[in-house]
Amino acid sequence: MKTRFILASASPRRKELLEMAGLDFEVIPADIDESFRDEETPHEHVLRLSREKAQVVAGVYPEAWVLGADTIVLINGEVLGKPGTKQEAKAMLGKLSGREHRVVTGFTLLKDRSATVATEAVESVVVFKKLTPGEIEWYAGTDEPYDKAGGYAAQGKGASLIKEIRGSYTNVVGLPLCEVMEALKTVGAAKVC
Repeated sequence: MKTRFILASASPRRKELLEMAGLDFEVIPADIDESFRDEETPHEHVLRLSREKAQVVAGVYPEAWVLGADTIVLINGEVLGKPGTKQEAKAMLGKLSGREHRVVTGFTLLKDRSATVATEAVESVVVFKKLTPGEIEWYAGTDEPYDKAGGYAAQGKGASLIKEIRGSYTNVVGLPLCEVMEALKTVGAAKVC
């Protein structure tokens, strides 16, 4: 009998990446409080949230392998969330313009609420080109910035803003696919080559 595999995330990017990898899975998002805790580092934060997301779903489906993930964007120690308005998107793009920032994704793969099988934080460095006011206005006027940490989509129009990526490209999109596939293979959660 085939073991069920669940992505505990509503992210369309994570879903697309796992589909691109040819995996058979279900999407069952976890609803948790994603606030930072006092004294929590960015890496601790994404690992905790990925674990909590996986545990919530695994509590309902204990027979399934569950993948939880969380991504944040950091620039000079400041976490950039998802902009809610055009002004917030423009402010974020202004901060990123001509500078490098870090994208950190934590993921947790587990089966049964208490048995964490694999958990890792993956970091990539992204360098933006120097953006003109017109480029910022144009991009903030698209629909891309508003459901993405940092306010841009590396896999969409936002690719034209990126000068360089050091590390995992798929991590910048929302899930470090190489590391996730290795974890799936290691624990036998999915048939991968």
